[in-house]
Amino acid sequence: MPSPEPGTAAAGAVVAPAAEAPAIEIDHVEHVYGTGAGAVTAVGPVDLTVAAGEFLVLVGASGCGKSTLLRLIAGFEEPTSGSVRAGGAVPRPGRGAGLVFQQPRLFPWKTVGGNVELALRYAGVSRQERAARVPELLAKVGLTDVAHRRTWQISGGQQQRVAIARALAVENPLLLLDEPFAALDALTRERLQEDLRRVSAATGRTSVFVTHSVDEAVFLGSRVVVLSARPGRVALDVAVDLPRTGLQPDELRGLPAYAARRATVGHAVRDAAAT
Repeated sequence: MPSPEPGTAAAGAVVAPAAEAPAIEIDHVEHVYGTGAGAVTAVGPVDLTVAAGEFLVLVGASGCGKSTLLRLIAGFEEPTSGSVRAGGAVPRPGRGAGLVFQQPRLFPWKTVGGNVELALRYAGVSRQERAARVPELLAKVGLTDVAHRRTWQISGGQQQRVAIARALAVENPLLLLDEPFAALDALTRERLQEDLRRVSAATGRTSVFVTHSVDEAVFLGSRVVVLSARPGRVALDVAVDLPRTGLQPDELRGLPAYAARRATVGHAVRDAAAT
């Protein structure tokens, strides 16, 4: 039997599938604001690799560089040194990622549906497809019954739901969220956490979420990274491998494993802030 040519598999051999490329690669990144005596190193050095489909939460004290790192991933900032890749390419603002900020940043003269429709229009989606997609997106975030209201006629929590629907409107591989629930009351915040976890699981997108809340980090994340005090470095990188299917939020939070993981992350946040 002749030998197979170089680079080919022998007949009947099992060929392993190629490994999926990382969704995000952060390679020895540092970011400095200002120059000379006034220069401030906000982040770094940081090395992180985020797999496709992960829900990564960045948590840490104020000023540790969480939002800076998110802006680097989004392409709004360029690293002073090192490199950031999203989907194998240098990130560009508005390309390849859906964004949700602390404030919804909606167009108040448009309806709830109109804000989502506008995102689809900017993405080049046809009018006919937009008409079908808007109700689907609003249903995902529980806003079907307020589609025709102006955004100033709905609550703050509902406005953030619109912002999430708008970020999901274009099928980008990344969803980036910068403390989107920080200004909301505790009950609304918990409800939106539940909604975001459900929508994230349904879409399978890679998500990066910034928060100050240890409980929010453990509840949402499949992985939590704690950043140290400025300049932000990785103080803890831990998987949150908890059973989630079939559990209500209170049941999940009541698990001993949940309490243990929350304690681990909480200690790391406090220790990192003190250094």
